[in-house]
Amino acid sequence: MLFSIQALRAFAAWIVVFHHFIQVFFNFETHNTFEYLLATRGQVGVDIFFILSGFVIYVSTATREPSTGEFLLHRAARIVPAYWVHTLVTAAIIFTTSDVMPVYQTDLPSLLLSLAFIPNETPAGYGYYPTLPVGWTLNFEMLFYLVFALSLLVKHRLRLWLVAFILIVINGWLAHRPILSEFYANPILYEFLLGTGVAVVYRRGWLSRGGMMPAILAVAAFVVLMQFDNPQGPLRFVAWGLPSAVLIAACIALEPHFNGNHACKLLGDWSYSTYLVHVIVLWTAHYALGEALGLAPYLVLALCLPLIGLLSWFSYEYLEKRLSRHIKRRLTALA
Repeated sequence: MLFSIQALRAFAAWIVVFHHFIQVFFNFETHNTFEYLLATRGQVGVDIFFILSGFVIYVSTATREPSTGEFLLHRAARIVPAYWVHTLVTAAIIFTTSDVMPVYQTDLPSLLLSLAFIPNETPAGYGYYPTLPVGWTLNFEMLFYLVFALSLLVKHRLRLWLVAFILIVINGWLAHRPILSEFYANPILYEFLLGTGVAVVYRRGWLSRGGMMPAILAVAAFVVLMQFDNPQGPLRFVAWGLPSAVLIAACIALEPHFNGNHACKLLGDWSYSTYLVHVIVLWTAHYALGEALGLAPYLVLALCLPLIGLLSWFSYEYLEKRLSRHIKRRLTALA
């Protein structure tokens, strides 16, 4: 894995952490420019995640040809265990101590749909969010995995054309009919295609390394991202998706400057678990330290950050790696 990709994964995860800090502690009521930017731009971490996902999936299958079943098995073993555990922890908190996460609600049908990665209107009535709300992005991820798995049935040169065709059909037609949830009508779905596009450019050696141009492009892309206040619909794809793709391509071209940075590698490795665990930590700390003990929000945040890091490491090592490896071996044996 490229160190630049790991650095971007870490950046995407932690900017979402700070975005949700503003939500949990201030309900997005900001008091300075820093908080305002986190409240209105922190969601861009999701766009970066989606593009990185498209990039990684394409690159990881470009030199080997996994079967459709093998690909889905590996993806499920990698993604599902950690998500299920953190979803069940969230559900336990909601069912037993609802004051900890007062804006979250769930019931048994919603929980089961969440575990199955099926979009469902939350019982709280604020949109298509699973029991662990950040899991809404995984509903898109799992759909992309299914579509990409289907593309493995055709020749390599036709693969991305098939992926693009299926996503267009889903987003532009099926999601507007009862056959599929309108959740998938969100154009953010096309950001996975941007990631595969960056991967094609990378694989063909068109991302020249060295010189000032990649750094200039990275800065320019970041500046563009900061110009838009929570864009929605097609505008989000243009305002955040395209600049994020440029940012990722530029950082890959700057790989020699990231290479060997083990902190980036570790934080990138933990990023998926960081994404899953952080809202649990923030809400629990807000309840136990903010409301009960009256500690200032930024002091609570300072206490939360190392805890999020520690739990991210634990989740990565024991859920993403060891448990996933065990599940993969068992499922492979059964197959």
